[in-house]
Amino acid sequence: GFAEGDIVIPAMGGWADYITAPAKGSAKPPVELGAPLPAFLSVLGMTGLTAYFGLLDIGEPKPGETVLVSAAAGAVGSIACQLAKIEGARVVGIAGSDEKCAWLTGELGIDGAINYKTEKLSERIRALCPDGVDVYFENVGGPTLDAALAAMNNFGRIPLCGLISNYNADTPQPGPYRFGDIIMKRLKVQGFVILDYGRRYEEALKALAGHLAAGKLHYKVDVVDGLENAPDALGRLFTGANAGKLMVQVSPE
Repeated sequence: GFAEGDIVIPAMGGWADYITAPAKGSAKPPVELGAPLPAFLSVLGMTGLTAYFGLLDIGEPKPGETVLVSAAAGAVGSIACQLAKIEGARVVGIAGSDEKCAWLTGELGIDGAINYKTEKLSERIRALCPDGVDVYFENVGGPTLDAALAAMNNFGRIPLCGLISNYNADTPQPGPYRFGDIIMKRLKVQGFVILDYGRRYEEALKALAGHLAAGKLHYKVDVVDGLENAPDALGRLFTGANAGKLMVQVSPE
């Protein structure tokens, strides 16, 4: 099903100029959706799909509810924020700089943003979510998760997408200190892996492309030029230096 010169999203691969990839699981980007190529590695790729299924299938936000999103200026979090707004929810994001917070409340139009590096997280969540939190889209873990658990309403939902604060820990990390809130508030906490939704990718891509075309969805890519810079680029994920979907460009489009 592939011809010489086709652009392909490979099933497997590494950081290399050339790879041999299995045909099974590889795909051509759905260019008929009319988006530029980087979109198929971001809003119309795995990150957009992750936000879509995590928020809508597990979070199930309803109009008027409050949705809190950690790592809200990241590739997944920023899409989750906007999808929650499209669903009619009130949305508050947590990010790591004033610039990112301004982007969230400005271009993305969410209702509030918290700079966790300069503000007291628990206090700001209470201030911006006076009616509590119904859905918490979790990307971070650690103290951020505890702060969110304290603010959750009864029968709240927590799509567990990532725990990036623990990924590079060199000692065992404690679980959430407020784990008991899951029982007392009857919370649903569900982890998920985007590959489980493979049969529904077309559904999600059509919906995301529709929102994109209608101007309801915005995305940002942070491009580092040159394969030789890939290791340094990866490090930016763990410092919060990136804005939006971080990519390494290996050749001109």
